Amino acid sequence: MGIFNFFSKKSKEKLGQALSPTKTSFWTSLNKVLVGKSTIDDEILDNLEELLLTADIGIDTTLKIINHLEERVARDKYVHVAELEAILREEIESLINLKESSSAVIHAPHIILVVGVNGVGKTTSIGKLAALYKQAGKQVVLGAADTFRAAAIEQLKRWGDRVGIPVVAHAMHTDPSAVAYETVQKAIQSQADVVIIDTAGRLHTKVNLMHELSKIRRTIEKLVPSAPHEVLLVLDATTGQNAFVQTKAFTEATAVTGLVVTKLDGTAKGGVVIGIIDQFHIPVRYMGVGEQVDDLQPFDGKAFVDTLFKQ
Repeated sequence: MGIFNFFSKKSKEKLGQALSPTKTSFWTSLNKVLVGKSTIDDEILDNLEELLLTADIGIDTTLKIINHLEERVARDKYVHVAELEAILREEIESLINLKESSSAVIHAPHIILVVGVNGVGKTTSIGKLAALYKQAGKQVVLGAADTFRAAAIEQLKRWGDRVGIPVVAHAMHTDPSAVAYETVQKAIQSQADVVIIDTAGRLHTKVNLMHELSKIRRTIEKLVPSAPHEVLLVLDATTGQNAFVQTKAFTEATAVTGLVVTKLDGTAKGGVVIGIIDQFHIPVRYMGVGEQVDDLQPFDGKAFVDTLFKQ
């Protein structure tokens, strides 16, 4: 059990609102496909394949679901359309982890590196995550190690002021690893529980990205040998298939331990969550379901599936 042991009625409502475009688009289209049909046939499967791709579940995951359905139809001969929802739910539940992701602070300070390309909501997610830890009673320190963008430094400082959390920040073009070192050092001195470090969102070459992240790792390991304890990759759900490309690039550059999927409230392509979990076997830790401070939710697989299938 993680430290964020809550999923309130308000949280469920927010999740429902965020996934509403995805649900409406998918179920409205599927219901049209099923009109006049009594059993699942090839035409239904072809249309379902197209709908899953439209929801950005991804080609490989979509084919996996369709192949399983074809096998079931071939085996059982007569599968009623009324069973389709239950079968789909069963397939999706098998693809994602329904258990709660652990967010336990085992080490103090618990050090989190946050990676992701510019524009995905990385710095905003850090501010919201910091607020989430603070709400759970943890003392947090933030590090503005995305020193290649002055806007990123200023944005993180504003978030620090907003949620009442100290931010270690230097001038633009300062060595990111120096900022990371000072951040961890400050956390140790102040006996903070959690350190969250923003890193540069550049992906022009994987070599440069790998070099930069490796240097940050080596630097903070001097202070805390087990660090970092988490590496979170932030993805924008509205980018659809581009999120798969980003995940592939970052997982090749560094050891990503969890995902933060933002802007679920702004897209009908929420299926990207399912596809990325299935293809990369990396757990989603948090979901962005709105613009407010408390609109970053710990990922709850059961709540996610329940919401998708609640018509």
